[in-house]
Amino acid sequence: MTTKNLGTALVTGASSGIGAIYADRLARRGYDLILVARNRERLDEMAARITDATGRSVEVVAADLGQSADVRRVADILKTDHSITALVNNAGVGSSAPALQSNIDAMEAMIDLNVVALTRLTYAALPGFVTRDRGVIINIASIAAIAPEILNGVYGGSKAFVLALTQSLHKELSETGVSVQAVLPGATATEFWNVAGTPVEHLPSEIVMKAEDMVDAALAGLDQGELVTIPSLPDVADWNAYEAARQILAPNLSRSSPAARYATTRAEGRGAE
Repeated sequence: MTTKNLGTALVTGASSGIGAIYADRLARRGYDLILVARNRERLDEMAARITDATGRSVEVVAADLGQSADVRRVADILKTDHSITALVNNAGVGSSAPALQSNIDAMEAMIDLNVVALTRLTYAALPGFVTRDRGVIINIASIAAIAPEILNGVYGGSKAFVLALTQSLHKELSETGVSVQAVLPGATATEFWNVAGTPVEHLPSEIVMKAEDMVDAALAGLDQGELVTIPSLPDVADWNAYEAARQILAPNLSRSSPAARYATTRAEGRGAE
């Protein structure tokens, strides 16, 4: 058991997999918990186990973050509970289906959960965190955020949103005591893959990381002050080079004139008028 008191961490998608492991690890670090997921029975079992193991206070909130009313209910908790010092936006869903085999209603539901719910919860937590000059937001994205070709495009796009939002918030919050982190897991051994349409057993074992290892690496990255953590990336210099290349583009992304390589096309267009 720990006598530290780091405040309260609200973890979404906390009934199993990555979210459940975050809950365990954060409790052992000294956080009380608010666990959010659809399955109340699983949440109650987890709460009992964590309290027995750590002595931390654990509250459970049964909520479906694919439903607007439930998202708003959890957002109200983030707005009004001043003990909350950490938010783990873990709830999400994926798909491995190509565009022509995807159901558009399922794609819209994915956007609602991966993007809309995450955004509303983040915006609910931020004002209090900034006012108290303390807090951390951990957003679980995916390597699909930077490699969207490997899975369903809507899934990759939703996780690219999560990464972009986190990077933008990092800049906006740089003068505050609030920190943000985007975690980009690769294939992880959780129930996610069954829902996505490709059971994890069908993936090459050499690309699948244990969920416990993934979360422990992500928390190590948080401790090291990383804005973006890719748990399986052997050399952080590769990410730094990727990010440096992106920054090189910045001065030329918005200019008053088109690039010279488009001059021929423009001239041909005027000649046809």
